[in-house]
Amino acid sequence: MLSAFTRAFKTPDLRKKLLFTLGIVVLYRLGAQIPVPGISYQNVQFCLDNQQSGDAGLLGLVNMFSGGALLQVTIFALGIMPYITASIILQLLVVVIPRLEALKKEGQSGQAKITQYTRYLTVALAVLQATGLVATARSGSLFQGCPVGDEIVPDDSVYTTITMVVTMTAGTALIMWLGELVTDRGIGNGMSILMFISIAAGFPGALWAIKQQGDLADGWIEFGTVVVVGLAMVGLVVFVEQAQRRIPVQYAKRMIGRRSYGGTSTYIPLKVNQAGVIPVIFASSLLYIPALIVQFSGSTAGWADWVRDNFTDQGAPIYVAVYFLLIVFFAFFYVAISFNPEEVADNMKKYGGFIPGIRAGRPTAEYLSYVLNRITWPGSIYLGLIALVPTVALAGFGANENFPFGGTSILIIVGVGLETVKQIESQLQQRNYEGFLR
Repeated sequence: MLSAFTRAFKTPDLRKKLLFTLGIVVLYRLGAQIPVPGISYQNVQFCLDNQQSGDAGLLGLVNMFSGGALLQVTIFALGIMPYITASIILQLLVVVIPRLEALKKEGQSGQAKITQYTRYLTVALAVLQATGLVATARSGSLFQGCPVGDEIVPDDSVYTTITMVVTMTAGTALIMWLGELVTDRGIGNGMSILMFISIAAGFPGALWAIKQQGDLADGWIEFGTVVVVGLAMVGLVVFVEQAQRRIPVQYAKRMIGRRSYGGTSTYIPLKVNQAGVIPVIFASSLLYIPALIVQFSGSTAGWADWVRDNFTDQGAPIYVAVYFLLIVFFAFFYVAISFNPEEVADNMKKYGGFIPGIRAGRPTAEYLSYVLNRITWPGSIYLGLIALVPTVALAGFGANENFPFGGTSILIIVGVGLETVKQIESQLQQRNYEGFLR
């Protein structure tokens, strides 16, 4: 492993990309420690020190994606959640609005336009979420049960509120820019890397909190058990993420002039988990919205109590059932919009390719759709179980939704890690014909 890193850093271009990515990560973590103007830093730290497991409650998901910056009320408190939400909305609208669907089919220019719309929507959502966060902090709901929770924002003036909202919105825009810089000049997808760093940053503290929950002996036993279970889950996720169904494709020989083209064999790799971690993020974000609305509205009506009882506690049966069904739905939805069997079949037919035993054209598209649906079912069920089983099974350790080895955390960490390693490996193979881990 060390020799692999040595080979990566010995390649000049790859070394520059790796160092640039590490520099962006350092800036991102530094910004997550700078408090927002107008916040009482002492009161925030007091509430954090006296916070009990599960107090993060509703805001735990956003706090996980922000690397703990949300509950510290820093300039990067919103993290990349506004960008994730904006991306979800745009991907849903592409299917519904013909204009956006036409832009997507235009290729790179159309995708650039959709990316621009995503940026605008990200800033708008950041303003809304920042305003809600300031209102939550001012009312004392950010740290429920903390004696100084309502003194986190000492100044109630409009100027202070505007300053805090603008600062956190600018922080979100800066995170979005840093992520795009990593994508263009670094290694891997920038937003995924920042999400990876945010989640990984909470691992040490969460593991140590589990150890401190019991006595000296019991604490170490629980700590070791959680680590072993976490490693087993990581191994399972890696195994399934690498699994794929390879559909053989044969290209017929063609004579063009005096040269012969084609006659080769290849395959179409269809992953069991074709959608990746996207369905889990989509489902988590949607389940976060109703409870967020209830908290900000402060309603005491019957429907509000029902939402609090069933969508705040991750162990509630309705929450578990809805979460699982949403993951399955979004798995099929994302596969449907990201893989077009008709387009693949047309491209194969254009270049003289065919699946042995299947006629080119429409029969090929139908066969690809059939295979894709067959492998998406186990893939979607796997995603749902991975997202739910760790949270439910390890609830006895007092873990909340940002528990380090929860399903969402494992899927994102493993998925981003595998994709980043593959990119490094492909660049090393282009230069040295040697893999990153071989």
